[in-house]
Amino acid sequence: MAAALLANVLYSTGFVLEKRALAALPQVTVREPAKLLRLVLGSPLWIGGSLSLAAGFAAQLVVYRTLPIAAAQGIFVSGLVLLVLLSARLLGEETTGRERYALGAILAALLMVVLSLRGDGEDTVTVGSEAPYPLILLVCVPSLAAGVWLYGSAERRARHRHRLPTTGVEYGVAVGVLYGVSSLAIKGVSNYLTAGGISEAVLDLLRSPYPYLLLFTGAFGLVMSQAALQRCRASLIVPVCTTVTCLYTAVLGTLSFGEALPQEPLRLALRLAGTALAITVLLAMPKHDRQAAAQPPVAAKELTPP
Repeated sequence: MAAALLANVLYSTGFVLEKRALAALPQVTVREPAKLLRLVLGSPLWIGGSLSLAAGFAAQLVVYRTLPIAAAQGIFVSGLVLLVLLSARLLGEETTGRERYALGAILAALLMVVLSLRGDGEDTVTVGSEAPYPLILLVCVPSLAAGVWLYGSAERRARHRHRLPTTGVEYGVAVGVLYGVSSLAIKGVSNYLTAGGISEAVLDLLRSPYPYLLLFTGAFGLVMSQAALQRCRASLIVPVCTTVTCLYTAVLGTLSFGEALPQEPLRLALRLAGTALAITVLLAMPKHDRQAAAQPPVAAKELTPP
């Protein structure tokens, strides 16, 4: 629990620091990854944010060794509250009434998932340790392809000249899928930390698909998330990304690593209803940013006659 809460603080802090750093940089794009990396690596503030995210990654490894996947996701998602507060305080971002209701519904949905973990059954403390490699690849490879395709589609639509500014929901879903795969890989890596010999554990890990999934999601996730974070509000894109990651990991991770679903009908209904509600809210969230569209450009103000 302590490691999960610490991970929340580190992740929220890291995202906010990166957002502030990106606001001061020239526009970045996934089509120029070398330029993107050169710009962000030259920003001390961005490096501080990335170090905070890396520390959150280390805390997440500890969590996955001791908690079931679904329970861990329920705790991780509580960090959305801190993220929204930091975004409002340090970035000056404000959410609309519809977005606040949507975020509240997401928190309620994930609370239902957390409540489904309570009980006296053995399934509440079952921590999966292994997953068949073919099953992991069958789950992760199509997911990675879908995430990259969805991000590319959002980029193409955003380049339309007369399109309203995007809220970043599509970007958040795409990056959330990649981070969901990364979360499954982190879970797989954490299982090798319990092995007796370090050298043997490292060799076994290199023979597994997990380090290579982490390399792919780390490289693509870095470029995609920074470009999306620069042009969209962190108070919206990060909660969407976090929700998708948590749902993806809780559902597919539980099945892949053989962690038992609730046996009691009420708890099973809470788990399924919470998942369905979160997905429904994501689909219903606004796709265009009316706040940005309502602000007239600076050039238009200068050309207005007295």
